[in-house]
Amino acid sequence: MPPTARRARTYDPARTRAALTAQVDHVLRVAIGLTAAQLAAPSGLPGWDVHALVAHIARQVEAVAQAVAAPAPARADLDLTAWAGSTARIAGPPDADTRQAAAETADAAVRLEEAARGLAGVLDEAVAPGRLVAITPGAMRSADFLVTRLVELVVHSDDLAVATGVPVTLERQAVAAVVRLLADTLAVAVPGNSVEVRVPPYAAVQCVPGPRHTRGTPPNVVETDPLTWIRLATGRTAWADALAAAAVSASGERADLSPYLPLLG
Repeated sequence: MPPTARRARTYDPARTRAALTAQVDHVLRVAIGLTAAQLAAPSGLPGWDVHALVAHIARQVEAVAQAVAAPAPARADLDLTAWAGSTARIAGPPDADTRQAAAETADAAVRLEEAARGLAGVLDEAVAPGRLVAITPGAMRSADFLVTRLVELVVHSDDLAVATGVPVTLERQAVAAVVRLLADTLAVAVPGNSVEVRVPPYAAVQCVPGPRHTRGTPPNVVETDPLTWIRLATGRTAWADALAAAAVSASGERADLSPYLPLLG
């Protein structure tokens, strides 16, 4: 049964930890080898060059140690889909912070390497049962916060690969977690049962108000691959472009997801 807003998906902290550590290592391996010309090239994100992108990735990794070091809140008021929905509201300040961080960072790869060491030093505490952290949108389980870092790392690993032409390995478990979280975010943001969105082999959710199917193939089905789904959900690929490239299939009169995308700011 596809997950709904009434039954939140859970993520195994040990798997999240391993996936995050591996994905940071994949990005670092590429960042260390970038030339000055590659670092100065456009990242594909407005106003950022590749140097700024790597500095931003480093900041996302640094955020774990910073959150763990801060006083723990008394209770959590933010879950993963709520975090995803909050990203559009806080897109402005992080962009300004990234520009400042890029200006202050002489070597973004070195900063990322230092951030990776800092991450390794706090992961035991970060995955401790019941551990909470305070972040900009609210308070959440520390283990869930690590999942949000997977989102940042996977999305920006793809950005880095596209910008530089250098492949960045995407850790399978990391991709799985990101696909599932983004699919669940859509189901919560546009509740309903008239459209089934399938991203094999990781996720299938129902969304969009309208007639509900009871058995057999739903009348409205959207299916795509994991990376295309991540790019659609984060605004890297437009719905119309994905359809034109046959990267997504959509059948049924309600199967147009363009009004609901992107999901992240």
